[in-house]
Amino acid sequence: MKLELKSCICNIENTYGSGEAPTLIFLHYFGGSARTWQPVIEQLNGAAQCVAIDMRGFGESTATNNSYKLPDYAQDIAELVQKLGLTRYILVGHSMGGKVTLLHAASQPKGLQKLVLVAPSPPTPEPMDESERSQMLQTHGTREAALQTAQKITAHPLPAALLEIAIADNLRSQSAAWQAWLEEGSQADITTDLTGLNLPMLAIVGTADPVIQPDLVEREIVGRFKGVQLELLADVGHLSPLEAPAQLAQIIKSAL
Repeated sequence: MKLELKSCICNIENTYGSGEAPTLIFLHYFGGSARTWQPVIEQLNGAAQCVAIDMRGFGESTATNNSYKLPDYAQDIAELVQKLGLTRYILVGHSMGGKVTLLHAASQPKGLQKLVLVAPSPPTPEPMDESERSQMLQTHGTREAALQTAQKITAHPLPAALLEIAIADNLRSQSAAWQAWLEEGSQADITTDLTGLNLPMLAIVGTADPVIQPDLVEREIVGRFKGVQLELLADVGHLSPLEAPAQLAQIIKSAL
């Protein structure tokens, strides 16, 4: 069913499932949307209540104050949890959503049980060639650029329907949010905020991910926090929710 929270800046696309397990809140990658997680949630088959959202500036969300800073995204999650009345929840953050997940967790919110970080953008500045950053800023909004991005960051061609989702989500990303992540969010160093963070964490990354490579996850997540469980997806690229939803769902289910 679709759940409307009109006073919430982020858009809740769908909720699924029920049960006694903590609610899973899914945060998408840069240029993605809530529907990125649809194939994974379907594979979870009601193991837990799943809430997938469009973060501000992406999908069908709105941001009335045009602010797209990391603390804004983290606060959106806090407001969402409060509005839904959740007492136990797990955050599942992919790429950009992973960095937002970490910053939200830094405040030690009541009820947050665990973090599942899927190819997470690191707490330090995300490595990116400056020429690539400039090109992404200049070409955003064109179908050709969106297609090239989807092809570049996946290990194998996506099925046509999923490729169209990735392209369409890229194109409907708001320009201000796109620019803010590339110029500010991805480059932010939030390590000081994470001092003292001590929550169970599961990190998942594809061995063929060209954006967030396994050695980066090992250094920035496994090496920074205690007791992180690391899972590798063999021959999977950056868009694992679309590339390997069954494998990803099985690993996430183990976190419940």
